[in-house]
Amino acid sequence: MFVLVNLKTYPCDPIEVAEAVRDVDETTDARLAVAPEATHIERVAETGAETWAQHVDPIEHGSNTGHALAESVADAGAVGTLINHSERRLKLADIDGAVRAAERADLETVVCANNPAQIGAAAALGPDAVAVEPPELIGTGTPVSQADPDVVEDAVDAAANVDDEVSVLCGAGISTGDDVVAAGDLGAEGVLLASGVAKADDPKAALEDLVEPL
Repeated sequence: MFVLVNLKTYPCDPIEVAEAVRDVDETTDARLAVAPEATHIERVAETGAETWAQHVDPIEHGSNTGHALAESVADAGAVGTLINHSERRLKLADIDGAVRAAERADLETVVCANNPAQIGAAAALGPDAVAVEPPELIGTGTPVSQADPDVVEDAVDAAANVDDEVSVLCGAGISTGDDVVAAGDLGAEGVLLASGVAKADDPKAALEDLVEPL
């Protein structure tokens, strides 16, 4: 089970969370990673935690002021990137371009989508994984596996019908170990979460609770 913690732009200490991810990862069979803000990637990667970017743009080296270049993200220490998070939406052609850019820089990719139909379209672009995240549940503490389990099962089927090598993750409202187990029972191979760890008083304890049932 892959657990990817997205720090968004929350006012947390990215190093504290990264060290928690690193330490808890060593105690479990689950795979843990953290996605900090772009300006924190290098410092977070230096902790030894598996580090991801929150976004890369569909660009190459050149005149691209204010964009995130995949090669620069990789040089800073990231090993993967989210693409098309519901808070950083892209057009389909740009999602494709971002996946190609990430591949060029040897970054693993997780393309986010709102529903099973979008998951199928995203899987057709050949990312390493897709993640279904109904936006109305993000940050609510109510997991999609509880609010609408059919969304997860249908997303798994949609991806498999297109490319059975594309893994499916689920996100939105994930905050407990039971949520992670439920996601796995529905066919997901990982979860995305944010506030459940990034806003926790003790990120390490929050992560330990997440992986304890696995």
